[in-house]
Amino acid sequence: VQLVESGGGLVQAGGSLRLSCSASELSGRDYAIGWFRQAPGKGREGVSCIRTSNSNTYYLDSVKGRFTISSDNSKNTVYLQMNDLKPEDTAVYYCAAQQQNRVLPVNWDFFRSGYAIDYWGKGTPVTVSS
Repeated sequence: VQLVESGGGLVQAGGSLRLSCSASELSGRDYAIGWFRQAPGKGREGVSCIRTSNSNTYYLDSVKGRFTISSDNSKNTVYLQMNDLKPEDTAVYYCAAQQQNRVLPVNWDFFRSGYAIDYWGKGTPVTVSS
């Protein structure tokens, strides 16, 4: 599975961007697909994910109410709509996919740790100016 991100850029504080993550193929498997970010000089953090089989969504507390994740399974694409952007949202945003066991719920804490991600994209930069 290859993940390709797009949609990053420069925006003023309070503005919006929409990131896209296109997957090469999912072969009908169940994945949690989401976004991580890494700001300069900081560690990676999980921002959000969505489960492909039931569209359940998960968010980092600091982005709740501002970011919305969605998916179009017909296009194998996941979107991250980011509104009311803040300078602290500045980072490289990476798409990530973790295959799921169909009988178990997504473990959001496990996903956002990043340690069990099966596939990573190369990242797209987001810069929010104050």
